[in-house]
Amino acid sequence: MAESAACPGFRLGKPRYDQSSFLGRLRHFVDIIDPSTLFVSEKKLQECIRLLDEHKHGTLPPGVSDEQLSRSLLQAIIHPDTGEKIFMPFRMSGYVPFGTPIVIGLLLPNQTVMSTIIWQWLNQSHNACVNYANRNATKPTPTSKFLQGYVGAVTSAVSIAVGLNVLIERANKLSPATRMIIQRFVPFPAVGGFTRSPVFVRKSLLIMSHNLLLMLLGFIHYTKICFHAN
Repeated sequence: MAESAACPGFRLGKPRYDQSSFLGRLRHFVDIIDPSTLFVSEKKLQECIRLLDEHKHGTLPPGVSDEQLSRSLLQAIIHPDTGEKIFMPFRMSGYVPFGTPIVIGLLLPNQTVMSTIIWQWLNQSHNACVNYANRNATKPTPTSKFLQGYVGAVTSAVSIAVGLNVLIERANKLSPATRMIIQRFVPFPAVGGFTRSPVFVRKSLLIMSHNLLLMLLGFIHYTKICFHAN
């Protein structure tokens, strides 16, 4: 009974699970980020699209179950607004598989300034592409807004990562071991402020980047005072 309430019969254009409950929302997003959808063949995808089209026009052959139709939604592959296939690395289901190598690169020890810049740029570029590919296309946003947000995110992330690394290197009062441990945590403040870039885009990424840069300058100033105290 609970199962049927959480997962009602197939409804075209509606989520598979009840979105009024936490469990329903959780199961909905588990479906979207399911990595197995990355391996769906083009033939299977076109078959699912055909089933949905037949259901829409009332020509669906008998014997097709709700489960078949629910799977044919393929929310993880097809953009709900444009109806276009999302490029595999930029799907929500591909965020972890394709993003993990970048995270490993961000955490590599003994990085140079150039390697730090490259990994931060790759991370922000991947995030920007994922956000753009899964954007709300019902409300068109000027390309300039996305570009402004992208440039702001990359500039701020690189500035924070490089700035903190340089500051730590100049902290003569820290032992090499302590310096290395602290440097391992540098990617977190550099990346953490930009993980919610859909909101970033809607509310002007450039302004938030500017504010984060001001916060960085304040943090650097405060850290210098601490390092030179006594």
